[in-house]
Amino acid sequence: MAFMNARTWYNMGYRLARMPWEMGPRQELVELVSGGRLLPCRALDLGCGTGANAIYLARHGFDVTGVDFAPAALAKARRAAAAAGVAVRFVEDDLTGLRNRYGEFDLLVDYGTLDDLSQDNRARYVANVLPLTRAGTRFLLWAFEWPPRWFERRIGLGPMAPGEVVRRFGGEFAIERIAGTETPGRWRMIPGVAAYLMTRTAG
Repeated sequence: MAFMNARTWYNMGYRLARMPWEMGPRQELVELVSGGRLLPCRALDLGCGTGANAIYLARHGFDVTGVDFAPAALAKARRAAAAAGVAVRFVEDDLTGLRNRYGEFDLLVDYGTLDDLSQDNRARYVANVLPLTRAGTRFLLWAFEWPPRWFERRIGLGPMAPGEVVRRFGGEFAIERIAGTETPGRWRMIPGVAAYLMTRTAG
C-alpha cells in the first residue's frame, strides 16, 4: 500500500473499531522486563499504534517515545497514557522516511510494523531505524514469519521470510530468536510468527 493509502486505512480502523492487535502489552516484552533482561532506559516504540507497549514500558520506569503514522492511533495512545498516569512522547512520523530527529535509543520495540511493509519499504525502514541505535542498543522485533506463498509473492506483500531478519540486521546486530512458531502451518491463515531480541554490535 502507498503511504497515504495505508495511513487512511489505519486511521479509519482506529477511529471506527478496536483493531485486532489492540490487546495490551505483548507477552515477550512483559517477560523480558519482568525477568530483568530489559532494564529501564531510553526506549522507542516503532509503529506504536494505541500505545499499549509504550505505556507498559513507561509504567516500569522507561523513558519512552512512540512513533506511528496514524494520527487516530496516536490520539488513542495519548488518552490511554493520560488515563494510566504516565508520560510518553507520542510522535506522528513515517518509519520509511523519518521527518523528525530522535537521537539514539537504548531499546527499540517493533510489534508487527516491519512485516507490514513492502520489500522496498522494509529497506527504507532499516535505513531510517539504524541511525537510532548505537553499540549495545537492544531491539525487540516481532513479526509474522513463514515462507511467502505464491499469492503473497505476487502482490509484493507478505510475512517476513525465514532468514530475512538475519539478512537485514545481521551485519549490525547479534540476533537471538526468543519465541515463535517452530513449524509454520502453511495452510493456516497465519502460518507462523517469530520474536527476535537483537543487540547492536557495530558502532
